[in-house]
Formats: sequence, structure tokens, C-alpha cells
Amino acid sequence: MKVSVCVPTYNHEKYIVQMLEGAFMQQTDFDFEIVIGDDASTDLTQDIIRDYEKRKPGKIRAFLHSENQGPSEPREFAGRNNVLQLVKACKGEYVAMCEGDDYWTDPLKLQKQVDFLDKNPDFSVCHHNMRVVYEDGSPEHLFNKPDQKLISGIEDILEDKWFFATASWLYRNPFQDHDFAEWHSKAAAGDWALMIQLAARGKIGYLPDVMGVYRKHSAGLSNVHAHTNIPFLQNRKEMFENVDKWLDYKYHDVVSKTIASYEAKLAIR
Repeated sequence: MKVSVCVPTYNHEKYIVQMLEGAFMQQTDFDFEIVIGDDASTDLTQDIIRDYEKRKPGKIRAFLHSENQGPSEPREFAGRNNVLQLVKACKGEYVAMCEGDDYWTDPLKLQKQVDFLDKNPDFSVCHHNMRVVYEDGSPEHLFNKPDQKLISGIEDILEDKWFFATASWLYRNPFQDHDFAEWHSKAAAGDWALMIQLAARGKIGYLPDVMGVYRKHSAGLSNVHAHTNIPFLQNRKEMFENVDKWLDYKYHDVVSKTIASYEAKLAIR
């Protein structure tokens, strides 16, 4: 299988159809699967997924949990186990991430990204620009700025920069054969933890094309993972400390500045 589309969902009945339609409209010269994990939604998300399974036989592998996979505490870790199980279930050479409340708008998105990684074996990730829309009606905007670098590396992330919407990722799949880093289970920001491990394996390429929509709404974890949340700040500091050790202090000069910035934020709370 060339590509697995990895779709974590939870109470996404208002959005999941748009997400799935964005995946099924993809025009590719390779096979892809949709691997979807619903974390015991209390709405109609699972019913919608079952309907798509019937209408698209053989295209979807669905893990429809009857109990939330947790952990329930701390709240910063919500949904973690569902995502990690799902990432491990992806069999593709490449994995494209798209949470159930985001969606793709370009039918050539997967093809463009696969072509990029096929031609550039020293890159582990390809991402692209996204449109950001707000449930509360705030003005929409693009995720990446015009000066976004076409080539980035792990040092950019270790400087505490986040420049890739999760629904824009396509990455080479190392997790079929390798376990997650030990520190990953302690990190609240699971997308950061995944990306750091991927970036340790190769460069990050950027396509300026706007190929999807990232929704910001009140139920999103970005509202919990906020820099006004003291436990989250503490956890982020500890994550960078653990990553520094995991990388054998190769980037210690960069990481130490990031750790110091979190210590300063915590000191004024």
C-alpha cells in the first residue's frame, strides 16, 4: 500500500462527511487506504463511517471503539491512545494525517506530496499550506505565511516553531517497524512528539499550494494546549528536556534556549 490516510475522530458528525469526501476525491496513480479510528463518539460519527464502509468497500479500515481509549486525565492527553493505535495500524509506505474535523480541497494533494517524497529520499515529511476557518466567525486566514521556508529541519522545531497544520502532513512511515520514542508517552502535544521523531529522520519539505481547511472550534485541543495553561507549559518544558537527551544533546544549544523560554513563562504565572 502506497499511502494510508490516518483519520482520528471524536464527535465529528458535523464534519466527517466533508473530510471523507475530500479523501475520496483524490486523483492518484497509486492505491491508498483510509484508516479511521473513532474514540467512542457520543454523536452519529460512527454511523456515518459505517455507511461509508458499505458504500466504499475495501477502502476504509475503521476502528470504531465502544469505549473511549483515553486517557481521561490529564485533559491535555485526551485522545492520545486512539491516535497512537491508529498511527501503528497504518500500513502504507507513506501516511497522510487528517483529523475528522479538517478536510482537503485539492484533488491532487496526495499525488503532489507522494511525487515530492518519491523524488526526494532525504526528506521524511512533506507539508503544504492550509486555510484556517473559525467556528465563531473570526476572519479566516492561511496557516503558513508567504515567507515559509521550502526546506526545514529538526532545528526549526526545536526552536519551538510550529509551521505545519497536521492535516497537511504526508510522512514516510517509520512506525510500522519502530516503536515510538520513550518520552512520547509523557508529552501532552502528540503532534509535536510525532513530528520531532519524523524530523530526526530527514528533512521537511513545504509546498505553498493551499490544499485543505483546518477548522478551529471550541472542542478542539488547541484550546487546552494553550500558553495560559500552566500544566501544559510545564509538560512542554519537560518534553524538550527529554528530547534533548534523546538526541544525545546534538542540538543542545538550540534546545536549551527553548527550555529557558518555558522556564521564564512559568516564572511569571
